[in-house]
Formats: sequence, C-alpha cells, structure tokens
Amino acid sequence: MANLKWKTPRSKTRSRRAANWKLNPVTTVECPQCHTPKRPHFVCDFCGTYDGRQVIAPRDERDHAGHNHD
Repeated sequence: MANLKWKTPRSKTRSRRAANWKLNPVTTVECPQCHTPKRPHFVCDFCGTYDGRQVIAPRDERDHAGHNHD
C-alpha cells in the first residue's frame, strides 16, 4: 500500500470544507388572511392564524410597526 509523501495540513482541509458553508435567504409566503409575508408552516405573527384557523391572539394595531410602546 502506498504511503503519503506529505500530510495535508489541517488548515487546508478545513478551508476546503468551509467553502461550502452558505446562508440561504429566508423563504416567505403570503398569509392568506392578512396578506403579510410569513414563513411557510409557521403561525402568522400579525393575524395569528395557521391553516385557516385562529391559533394565537392577533397583535394590536400599534405592534404592527414592530415597536413596543410601553
């Protein structure tokens, strides 16, 4: 069996593996009730519906901007 002439350095191996680390953009779909963008298979943050059913209490109108006004 053949022996290695040079051992590949750890940094070269790791840099080759790290070349395939990618971030994908977040997938969004339109909510059928309120037509805001939401993640698929998640409860809508604004109207609180999932699969045509009310699951959680909807947000207040003042929270739609994404700011909490205490």
